[in-house]
Amino acid sequence: MDQLLAHPLIQHLIDKLLIWQEWLEEIPWQHFDEFISRFVFYYPLLMAYVWMIGGIVYFIRWELKAKDFAKEPPALPGYPPVSILIPCYNEGENIKETIEYLLKQNYPNYEIIAVNDGSKDSTLDILKELAIQHEKVRVVNLATNQGKAVGLSTAALMANSEYLICIDGDALLDRNAAAWMVRHFIDHPNVGAVTGNPRIRNRSTLLGKIQVGEFSAIVGMIKRAQRTYGRIFTISGVIAAFRKSALHDVGYWSPDMVTEDIDISWKLQLAGWTIPFETNALCWVLMPETLNGLWKQRSRWAQGGVEVMLRYFTSLFNRRAMGMWPLYLECCISLLWSFTVVLLILLAPIQLLLSGHKETLGDLAPQWTSMLLCITCLFQFAVSLGIDSRYEQRTGEKYYYWMIWYPIVYWLINIGTAVNGLIKAVRKKRGQRALWVTVDRGLKKQ
Repeated sequence: MDQLLAHPLIQHLIDKLLIWQEWLEEIPWQHFDEFISRFVFYYPLLMAYVWMIGGIVYFIRWELKAKDFAKEPPALPGYPPVSILIPCYNEGENIKETIEYLLKQNYPNYEIIAVNDGSKDSTLDILKELAIQHEKVRVVNLATNQGKAVGLSTAALMANSEYLICIDGDALLDRNAAAWMVRHFIDHPNVGAVTGNPRIRNRSTLLGKIQVGEFSAIVGMIKRAQRTYGRIFTISGVIAAFRKSALHDVGYWSPDMVTEDIDISWKLQLAGWTIPFETNALCWVLMPETLNGLWKQRSRWAQGGVEVMLRYFTSLFNRRAMGMWPLYLECCISLLWSFTVVLLILLAPIQLLLSGHKETLGDLAPQWTSMLLCITCLFQFAVSLGIDSRYEQRTGEKYYYWMIWYPIVYWLINIGTAVNGLIKAVRKKRGQRALWVTVDRGLKKQ
């Protein structure tokens, strides 16, 4: 052992560790610890109230109007043709149900264009059969997997309509959604897209139940708040409508972006188009109900957000893009927050081991702050589920008590996927095609 310790390399490592220990002891950990602790706890607390205030203002200003409480959409001055686009990859289990729901649309003039993007299952055969049975259905077959963006662009170019509604191959579109969305294009010529209101179909597991509240308190509330403050970060990829001329203006969807919905949202808004949020355009979707599926989905979302931030940074210096700066800044701070939490987790045991201090960077859980954060989280869920109860009755009563698990389960997942997504976005080669991947669709439909 003495000979091993006397080895020059071992001695060099010991000397480095001693230097590191002296350096750590000289750092005013107490002040640094206090600053980081406040950032970690107060940032999500601040943003929760920012989203709640914005969401409540949106609800009072737009959703409390008498016409918005109607079960049926308001009568339009005209009913221009609409094309409903469905990009499909291995949707054999879901596509028939999706199209049968679309055929019940309460809209007089529409067509359905389904794009089979190199599926390896029975998707193409089912689509061909549906096209024979229903004259509204048209099928486009891409022999190889080209990615969702290419599928959407192909369908858009083949569409006979100026107004396009895009949904996923496993989604069920509400019968009145088309009319609710088209009204925005008719009333406002500067509207380039309309984002709909996705609802969760599968609720058989804890993850599924929590996502019901998440889509209200996080997705729905944030979209309301962002519209109140100016721009939205992204449309809902599973349900969105577009003005075809606006898509043509920005070059349609980018085939090399992992999340085509975030990308097209930024392209449109940077070009001066606006994107309203239509809460009445409901669409029921399938979501992951396993930790592995949820991790992959959220990593892809995080990667797509970072890709957009990297690509359009220089575009933000255009005068028309000033409204996007708050979104960009919030994304940067959110990423910094995630990395800070991860860094604290990693540094705490190292600091304890080397410095011997009892108070380490890991000791960041003052009881009153944690309690305040949890109460605020539950209050945010209560407000959002209350707002959304008019779209899904008894949702709050059935799922509110499951929300206590959200900070434990989803915050940890979202922190990890934010870090993972940033790394993947930075390492990705520019221009690399974003292809379809098989996703987790949950364990049970409801």
